[in-house]
Amino acid sequence: MHQFTIGIEEEYQIIDVESRDLISHVSKIIEGGKAVLSENLKHEMHESMIEMETGICQNIKEARAELTNLRRHLINTAHEQGLRVAGGGTHPFSNWEHNTITNGERYNKIVDDMGDVARGNLIFGLHVHIGIPNREEGVRIQNVMRYFLPHVYALSTNSPFWIGRNTGFKSYRQEIFVKFPRTGIPSYFNSLAEFDSYVELLVKTGTIDNAKKIWWDLRVHPFYPTIEFRICDMPLRIEETVCLAAIMQSLVAKIYKLHQQNLSFRSYRRLLLNENKWRASKSGIEAHLIDFGKEESVPYPHLLKELLEFIDDVVDELDCRKEVEYAWTILENGTGADRQLKVFNETGDLTKVVDYMISETEYGITHGETAS
Repeated sequence: MHQFTIGIEEEYQIIDVESRDLISHVSKIIEGGKAVLSENLKHEMHESMIEMETGICQNIKEARAELTNLRRHLINTAHEQGLRVAGGGTHPFSNWEHNTITNGERYNKIVDDMGDVARGNLIFGLHVHIGIPNREEGVRIQNVMRYFLPHVYALSTNSPFWIGRNTGFKSYRQEIFVKFPRTGIPSYFNSLAEFDSYVELLVKTGTIDNAKKIWWDLRVHPFYPTIEFRICDMPLRIEETVCLAAIMQSLVAKIYKLHQQNLSFRSYRRLLLNENKWRASKSGIEAHLIDFGKEESVPYPHLLKELLEFIDDVVDELDCRKEVEYAWTILENGTGADRQLKVFNETGDLTKVVDYMISETEYGITHGETAS
């Protein structure tokens, strides 16, 4: 069986201890964590965000161990600098106008190209890479996987607030990111050659300088032998990140297995898939998604059950059954968005929501002091 390796990138919010607002201090954390985390921490477009990435992990157990270790070091480093870090797809009340853009050639070019669309893109995501046998197979997997994106996304919804407002969405992050070009669910490609010629046309016409400027919810990575999931909000608890990565890995393995058996999967138009993505964005796990085969709306838990049954024959081979089945715990406790909203409904105070986001991000990860 092909080794479906895992690589995880998490984007964290950097929080001021006093105001609970975002603070542009990424350099302090990168400098403070240099000794232990130098390979794993990266700047992002805004200085109030820090990206943490694992190496290439052979299985979900290894990914979980590395993530836990990295998150512990990141939390400790933030505490040492008098800061906090938190998960969450958006900050509940911070205003992008007050957040500094990282000074670097790559980010300056994006801002030059896109102006306030780039400056206003103060959002935090989870990106998961799964190793694929080759890029041709990657395009075939991408075509099928598009159907499942809303199902996975609903579990990750974690951005109900934006600039101090309850948006009425479980994931407002995607509604912000859609302003960027080349985002959303990708189109169907008949072959790798068709995909490559699309990229070549964009490069040739000066639309993009490389394929990393394609920011779809799912993409065959331009430089690594991976397929990269980019649709999910940044979760709060480490168990949620691990669960989502395990489901993604299992789906890739299952679709590949079907291809090896010459079994195909029905393809649906992006117009239809977008309807389910909108429903997931709006209502998360409380959504009714469209079952295109039955042509009816179905409560999310039914579709999650079907999804887990679909991957059931690969989860033991991948040794990730426990991690995949944590999805039922998310269903029971609510996604990050549901839990943020619960805190706000009980307190009416968005700083208390930030307190909660910090404590959930630190949940189960020991360090020298408790969150305050």
